[in-house]
Amino acid sequence: MPFNALFGFLIKKRLQQIELFRENPALAQLEVFHSLVRMARYTEWGRQHDYASITSVDEFRRRVPIQDYEDVKHYVARLRKGEQNLLWPTDIKWFAKSSGTTNDRSKYIPVSREALEDCHYKGGKDLIALHYLHRPDSKLYQGMSLVVGGSSTIEQLRTDAYSGDLSAIIIRNLPVWVEVKRTPVIETALMENWEEKIEQMARETMREDVRCIAGVPSWTLVLLRRILELSGKHDIMQVWPNLELFMHGGVSFRPYREQFHDLIPSPQMNYLESYNASEGSFAVQDRRGADDMLLMLDYGIFYEFMPLEEVGTVNPRTLLLDEVEPEVNYAIVISTNAGLWRYMPGDTVRFTSVKPYRIQVSGRTRSFINAFGEELIVDNADRGIEAACRATGAVVSEYTAGPVYMDASAQGGHEWIIEFAEPPSNIERFTDALDEAMRALNSDYDAKRRGDMALRRPVLHAVERGTFHAWMRGRGRLGGQNKVPRLCNDRALIESILAPVPI
Repeated sequence: MPFNALFGFLIKKRLQQIELFRENPALAQLEVFHSLVRMARYTEWGRQHDYASITSVDEFRRRVPIQDYEDVKHYVARLRKGEQNLLWPTDIKWFAKSSGTTNDRSKYIPVSREALEDCHYKGGKDLIALHYLHRPDSKLYQGMSLVVGGSSTIEQLRTDAYSGDLSAIIIRNLPVWVEVKRTPVIETALMENWEEKIEQMARETMREDVRCIAGVPSWTLVLLRRILELSGKHDIMQVWPNLELFMHGGVSFRPYREQFHDLIPSPQMNYLESYNASEGSFAVQDRRGADDMLLMLDYGIFYEFMPLEEVGTVNPRTLLLDEVEPEVNYAIVISTNAGLWRYMPGDTVRFTSVKPYRIQVSGRTRSFINAFGEELIVDNADRGIEAACRATGAVVSEYTAGPVYMDASAQGGHEWIIEFAEPPSNIERFTDALDEAMRALNSDYDAKRRGDMALRRPVLHAVERGTFHAWMRGRGRLGGQNKVPRLCNDRALIESILAPVPI
């Protein structure tokens, strides 16, 4: 059977499976729940919580406490030393290194073979399947796929165990049918020095027939601009005329959308988002041009959702899928096929639909500004920046914001640091447009802004191009899956970026 015909058959089968869990979400999740508990019943964790006798989700929630990384890191330390069957029955040989907590510079998230095959890889395959659904005439696999990621060095922990950036782990374990169509070569894809890597990737890939790109938007833009500099071309379609798909995730696409449209001026270009993290792949964009993603219910992950007022309480209440409401923010709680049990990865989501279950990532449980009761979340900030750009013709490369505290002489407020790719003709108009958008988006912010009673007009710093790049380099966070924090509830982030560079 020719490859395209076989691929079409597999895609059709997978789309039928997706439709099945869309129609029967509760049943799909119940099957995942029972499978996870059954698999883990003889692990150390499973015996400790008597998984063998658990027969219902309610019983599971009564017995198993809510976890974060601080709660599980002692198990991770033992796994990294070679102990097995602690949280999950199959051997854990990979650990995804991600941004650290208050007490640790890095987190090491266990990645099982099941998590790779039934979750992370499945998410990528489903995005491609949905692209073919949108574009039945697609010729994606007649060319190459450019994967922008994997910048962390793979660290060998012992003979058969490794840690590194999730994208590096995925690249290291790609099936042959994907690897033969991937560019650049693996030695380049896994280079540690991000600046050298961008240069090498640009020179290697600009001569390939690239039809698909996968990566974080911010770093993909850096690569595309360097390719245009090297090639002397006006836009990316002149370099890769058959380019048709960008699969992106990691950060909101809102601040980057117009920049991609300028660089890739093709009405046929498809942009599909995935919600993936070191802990798993959770949702994919199933409709072209949509601003939300379908929650994937058959990836070996069981979901609970915590109302934000419950976060940090002693016995927090969680909701199941059939209990959530649209347009309400929840902290996501997951139990996974890598042995994370009732684990909070730190993200907040909002349901745009419950038939089927579609979500938007609205922020982080620790990435917000609420110094004055304004409850500003990342989604508000992204939408505010987008509206201000639309109103003034500006293009924003990166931004972050934090509070300005009240003192005897002035009210409190918010301080924004913005790096423009295209600055507005009038920075004051941009500031006003941003403020107006935030007031329209967030009633708490609007209430605090009335009459400047609790919040004064935002303070905005337009910084030179490359400021955030240099700041990330100084923190050892340049490239790959590292992201600029958007909001911080104290002054540490703002003052770090604005601090003068020592001579």
